[in-house]
Amino acid sequence: METTSNHPLLQPLHVGDLILSSRVIMSPMTRGRAKNGKNIPTAQAAVYYAQRASAGLIITEGTWINPESVGFANVPGIFSEEQKEGWKIITKAVHEQGGLIFLQLGHFGALAHPDYLNGELPIGPSNIKVNEIVFSPTGPKPSVIPREMSKGDITRTLNDFKLAAQNAKDAGFDGLEIHAQGKSLISQFLSDAINKRNDEYGGSIEGKSRFLFEVLDQVISVWGSKRVSVRLNPFLSYSGASGEPEDMLPTYEYVIRKLNDYDIAFLHVIDRAEQGTSEQELQNRMIYQKVSTWYSGHIVANGGLTLEKANELISEGLVSMASFGTKYIANPDLIYRFENNIELNEGDPSTYYMGDDAGYIDYPSISPVLN
Repeated sequence: METTSNHPLLQPLHVGDLILSSRVIMSPMTRGRAKNGKNIPTAQAAVYYAQRASAGLIITEGTWINPESVGFANVPGIFSEEQKEGWKIITKAVHEQGGLIFLQLGHFGALAHPDYLNGELPIGPSNIKVNEIVFSPTGPKPSVIPREMSKGDITRTLNDFKLAAQNAKDAGFDGLEIHAQGKSLISQFLSDAINKRNDEYGGSIEGKSRFLFEVLDQVISVWGSKRVSVRLNPFLSYSGASGEPEDMLPTYEYVIRKLNDYDIAFLHVIDRAEQGTSEQELQNRMIYQKVSTWYSGHIVANGGLTLEKANELISEGLVSMASFGTKYIANPDLIYRFENNIELNEGDPSTYYMGDDAGYIDYPSISPVLN
């Protein structure tokens, strides 16, 4: 069988103080399997991640930093001792297979739901409703108007990010990623539509970015910068009172340029078509061309990539690595299939975010290492 290990994507890379066996990253993906009422990662999760340990690096599903950050059913946390012990089993399983694994830290902010919070309101940068459907324990519900975070809330949340970072270190992870790519607390602070604060955490682009960089400072104080990454979506926007999406690219340009002041492991950038975005509009964005001029460190591309497109972006010097989400759900042996030009399994979307072992740890592998 002809192999294609000369793919740029499959070459090793020195990232921070780690050596990755390839430039293939397993993207963070919510899977909703921690069905124990305590957001504890399960033994099945250890199987799931170990099956995929041949990735250059695994980044876990977004993981709650404290109880009030919870905003989706059956997603694990990293704020309790039981959760930490559950993650220890997972990191050990991945390391035994020769893999590397980062934990992604997340907080749903205004999109958490009172049903997860003993009836209390979620917190957000301002008391402005994010017009989204949220997944409560009893099913989809409209989001609610959050409580605006006080200075004390901000300080407490920053401390919880630091504690979560320490818990992740104690659990044996190789590093951390900060979840800022979806409609969660950090991106809510960045938003012109959602953040209407008139203190140092609002107003200007610099003010709205302050919370992100203070979170970054907290986790770096535990890990050092070389074991920390940040994941962003420069085209993420919220609808304000007008109902029109906001133009967030200037804010994200500022954030990305400022990240040059931090010697982080890498910047993880999503370029994914939102509803109503045409293929031509997506191509015209040229986001990696832009980001590569704004940021001097390692960039990871993400968003419906093929092997060919990932190779192209790396060959052109626009990114260093590429991450894959749904391809990794259905193909625990994705590296082997890339190496040998083997057709990929198709995933079952009905099992992506909820379910049991089916669609989670039962996808077939043809890699001799995994069989």
